[in-house]
Formats: sequence, structure tokens, C-alpha cells
Amino acid sequence: MALRRAIAYTLPMVILDNIISDRGSKYAVSGGPCRSSDEARAFVEDLKKTKKFAKATHNSWALICAEGQIRQDDGESGAGMIILKMLEREGLTDHIVVVTRWFGGKHLGGDRFRHVQSAVRTYIEQLK
Repeated sequence: MALRRAIAYTLPMVILDNIISDRGSKYAVSGGPCRSSDEARAFVEDLKKTKKFAKATHNSWALICAEGQIRQDDGESGAGMIILKMLEREGLTDHIVVVTRWFGGKHLGGDRFRHVQSAVRTYIEQLK
């Protein structure tokens, strides 16, 4: 069995907190330069070093890099694919985007996907 070397994320990280609130659920979006699945996992682990993000219900993310298209729903079924499609549309590569959700007690149905899209759009606008 091969041992994996832990990678620390050391590049700049942008966090836009409390960007959407709906029926008690709250959303944040984060991102930064990222070139591999190992760096993506390190990014999310670094994000979760903040207690607030560690307690989040979902940290869904996506990345387009030399390894290909990588996504993680983290229990928010379909969220990673939405983020990935938006990165594709923008031509944003080697950059991870994480949408974080804290569940507020009421199911949002299809609105949760619109909120993921809005969060990613907000993040991309900050890059321009």
C-alpha cells in the first residue's frame, strides 16, 4: 500500500462569505489557483481549518486542470457538475471553486441549484 504525502495549500484563497441566505440556509463561495486533485483536496482541507467551514453541511467543488475535469458534490447531489459546467463556460482552468452551504432546516428543492449558480457567478465576477 502506497503512502500519500500530505500536501498543504499555500496559494492565495478568496472567500466570499454570507453571499446568499434562503429559508435558513446560508451560502459562501471560495476559490483559488489549483492545478491537481491533490491540491484541490488540500484547498478544501485548508478551508475546513476554519471551524465555520468544517461545520458546513456541504463543501461542493469543481476544478478543470491537466488531470481533467474533477468535481465533488459532498452530499449536495449535482452541485459539483453545476460548478464544473460554469467553469467550462468561463474557460477557467487551474482554479478551484468551492460552494459551501449550511443547511437551515428547510429543503430548498430546485432553488439550491440556482443558489449554487449564483454563488459561482458572484465568485467569477470578483475575478474580473
